[in-house]
Amino acid sequence: MPDAVRARQRTGAGVGLLLTLALAAVLLTALPDDGDGGDCAPHTVADWSPADALTAEFARYGDDAARTDDWTGGDGTHSVALPDGRVLWLFSDTYLGRVHAPPGPSGESAAWRDPTAPLVRNSAVVMEEGRLRRTLPAPLFPDPAPDQWRWPVAARVEPREPGSAERVVRVLLWVRTAGQAPWIYGVPTATEVATLSLPDLRVESVSEVLGQRLLPDPSRRVLYGTTLVERDGWTYVFGGDDGRAASRATSSAYLARVPEGRLTDHAAWRYWTGSGWTRAAERAVPVLGDERRTGVASAFSVVRTGGTYMLFTMAAGGAGLTTVTSYWACSPTGPWHGPGRELRPPLPAGEVAAYNPQTHPELSGDGRLVLSHDVNALPGVDAAAQINGNVSRYRPRFVTLRLAPER
Repeated sequence: MPDAVRARQRTGAGVGLLLTLALAAVLLTALPDDGDGGDCAPHTVADWSPADALTAEFARYGDDAARTDDWTGGDGTHSVALPDGRVLWLFSDTYLGRVHAPPGPSGESAAWRDPTAPLVRNSAVVMEEGRLRRTLPAPLFPDPAPDQWRWPVAARVEPREPGSAERVVRVLLWVRTAGQAPWIYGVPTATEVATLSLPDLRVESVSEVLGQRLLPDPSRRVLYGTTLVERDGWTYVFGGDDGRAASRATSSAYLARVPEGRLTDHAAWRYWTGSGWTRAAERAVPVLGDERRTGVASAFSVVRTGGTYMLFTMAAGGAGLTTVTSYWACSPTGPWHGPGRELRPPLPAGEVAAYNPQTHPELSGDGRLVLSHDVNALPGVDAAAQINGNVSRYRPRFVTLRLAPER
């Protein structure tokens, strides 16, 4: 749920023609169970603890006043490990500018920023040896058209094309268009894939892989890329609809898969129908979500541990403002079981909410998994005053989880 800033400040910002059933039937490919065999078992969060050092690193970098064109706060937190050991962090709505030492104009004993600080729709920060070093020129991905913007989501390093020795970074992008309530975070418009060169991280191209403009009900439009899982030469790409914007209790999770090296090729994408894979995106069915008790928020994360897949999302209902829950499955296609044990990650003081739980395997180890969550002001409050008066209210926070088989 990125853009909890600019949309509130403003109060408010094609699927192709339907294929015939006959053609869709030809394109549909039956698929046996994608499970990993006997090493799959029900998993849960055995315990968790705050990852204070990682949270503090983002505070250190954001508070550094040496430059005025770098990251000082953002949401939509995703990361990808680069071949040379660096980590690329991707953010959606991002504040640049300068952060000032406390006290602020309101008297809070917290670092603060001027309300005129620049806000861009996306940014990227490079980490080396555990330290955030530099912000790439922001916004990294320009707006595609007036009243539209791009939010980066999951990314991976893959061959430039199948079989190629040259590697590039592929970044999934969500395109949204300015809209009225309930679409205060923008109307879902398209899924794109950007290609970044290595090692210089230059944006080479942006390709649309799935347009959703012709689908009349915005709550049924699916944007793909909130999380990726790689396996056996395939990239499994999870997506979700905006059911919560349409007053459904939860959103639904969907799944596509693409051969390695072909994320930018829309013709290579296949969508899960419940029994197989099809080129017809409109035939996709949810892998998780009954619109009531089970389902996902608009942004969630999936990770593989042994033969088991775990999905992390905000809980359904009012608990979704503070509480992360999980599901498990033996295959990306499901069936997904849960919700499981819940956790309430730490939040800064104030009227704030947590959202967008994302796993970061490249930072994980010693049997523990790093999970981030974004923080922002609650709906209905003066968001600008909240997050500018205390910059920690618009920065990612981190915990580590220990996953274990259920007993």
